[in-house]
Amino acid sequence: MAPSAMNQWIRSLSEAQPLPYWLDDPGRPRPEPALTTSETCDLLVVGGGYSGLWTALIAKEREPQRDVVLVEGREVGWAASGRNGGFCAASLTHGLPNGLARWPDEIHKLQELGARNLDAIEAAVARHSIDCDFERTGEIDVATEPYQAAELRGWHEETARRGLAEDVEFLDAEAVREQVNSPTFQAGLWDRRGVAMLHPAKLAWGLKRACVELGVRVYEHTPALTLKPYGAGMAVRTPYGRVRARRVALGTNVFPNLVRRVRSYTVPVYDYALMTEPLSPDRLASIGWKNRQGLGDSANQFHYFRLSADNRILWGGYDAIYPYGGRVRAEYDDRPETYAKLAGHFFTCFPQLEGVRFTHAWGGAIDTCSRFSAFFGTAHQGKVAYAAGYTGLGVGATRFGAEVMLDLLAGERTERTELEMVRRKPLPFPPEPFAWTGIALTKWSLARADAQGGRRNLWLRTMDRLGLGFDS
Repeated sequence: MAPSAMNQWIRSLSEAQPLPYWLDDPGRPRPEPALTTSETCDLLVVGGGYSGLWTALIAKEREPQRDVVLVEGREVGWAASGRNGGFCAASLTHGLPNGLARWPDEIHKLQELGARNLDAIEAAVARHSIDCDFERTGEIDVATEPYQAAELRGWHEETARRGLAEDVEFLDAEAVREQVNSPTFQAGLWDRRGVAMLHPAKLAWGLKRACVELGVRVYEHTPALTLKPYGAGMAVRTPYGRVRARRVALGTNVFPNLVRRVRSYTVPVYDYALMTEPLSPDRLASIGWKNRQGLGDSANQFHYFRLSADNRILWGGYDAIYPYGGRVRAEYDDRPETYAKLAGHFFTCFPQLEGVRFTHAWGGAIDTCSRFSAFFGTAHQGKVAYAAGYTGLGVGATRFGAEVMLDLLAGERTERTELEMVRRKPLPFPPEPFAWTGIALTKWSLARADAQGGRRNLWLRTMDRLGLGFDS
């Protein structure tokens, strides 16, 4: 690339604020007060992201008389739930390929449950009047290399034979560019019903309001410090108080789990995104995008991108950064070298948008597990339940995880708790330095595969055989 082009791309970042666009909202609600007393309740929910919010909401909808408390260490939606791309997918398995490889005997049931879960999210948004820019637009998985186009066509044919391609359409180069005009697009798979776009922070804030209206007592700036048995129930200590509960649901995801043995199952991986200024009508017309689908490319190191309600483009992904030791720290949320890389990739995809500026640039930690989709379990003789490991696809799947946790706490056998996906755990990550070394080698191998026509080296093939093959 020419130095002048690189300089122009970097200049596009000159006014970008290092904070999540979604959270930079004058309508952001005030936090609820911190807990400063002792509380008792039937159910304590720890964590004020989607996982905890859906758990509290569904608990009250299932049993309105149940006494529910939710505690959040900072503010509702401030972490992954307010920093993601706003892709709300039906998939519970981090995509159909991952689900088919891991649970082939259950995949039709998993697809059905995922579709019902997305319908339930849409219904809850309407029922509770949550203004979160919900759009059932679907998503296009685009190919930017000839081998990717061939793989997408072959995958569509295979899934159609298996009865798994309903509402999914293969698009050749001309058809995909009629939807979104990029010179890099060579084919696409359009899942018309399986993904919705939304404003992620507004969803979290709306769920919080709905919980409060149903009688959930929400305390923000109230980190849960310890979890211990107390009589017939459990007790959680906070900085200024304590909560005693009959049952506890843990929705802390990327943050250290209060059940210590669960911690080795997840590592934090940092993801980054840019948001443009609103596009003018002429600029928007230059790329088409009339159907407003979410998009993602097919490389191992992939990008995801979508339009906001005010016609900005969110452009994220590619780099996936694992910090040595698996620490979650605020300084990792900002990474200018990744922003520069993403800006260059953006203008390569959409050269007709040269001159567009970015207004926001941010990052955040994703709770990643070795099977790349959520796992579940209980502790303390069934009085505590947890769900974690959504690996970047939790906007929709966390609602399903909430139902699983509530089923487990009730001791009920349901179509969810009978799933092999729910009954079995992923492999834990090894201790350092092995975790960092393995993840670094995998990232290097994935980049080589992208540069060599998708050919996976011995390391990746070995990871595939062990059920650990993954992309960025």
